[in-house]
Amino acid sequence: MGFQDAIRTCLKEKYATFQGRAARSEFWYFMLFTLLVGIVLVGLGLLTGGTGAYNGRGISGLAWVFFGAYGLFYIAVLVPIIAVSVRRLHDRNMSGWWYLGMILASLIPLVGTVASIAFIVICALKGTDGENKYGHDPLKGPDNAEIFS
Repeated sequence: MGFQDAIRTCLKEKYATFQGRAARSEFWYFMLFTLLVGIVLVGLGLLTGGTGAYNGRGISGLAWVFFGAYGLFYIAVLVPIIAVSVRRLHDRNMSGWWYLGMILASLIPLVGTVASIAFIVICALKGTDGENKYGHDPLKGPDNAEIFS
């Protein structure tokens, strides 16, 4: 799955779909997309006068527009981020409730660091081959299944 396919799948086709599985490419490309949009919006906010609070001039109105756009963007992609994360855990044959556990663990100071690293590692690992209890393999799928397996 390519960059544009991952964005379309997460934002249009599976916006709030918590069932099924997500391949690594779908998960990581969508996370890259949200990171890049965030960097651009916050960067534009800082460039248009968002650093004024540090020198006593105040933050410009245009900077508030970019910061507000970033806030609205994050609210809009919050559900797809959670959904693709749960589907990614399903690809590893793990329950989606582990995501909630990792979020709660991240609230504990040192445990949160370990939980965050563990989640990144889990999402970077290859999914289970073939079907698992959460559905068909997103890389092979029913259309791409081996005929004589």
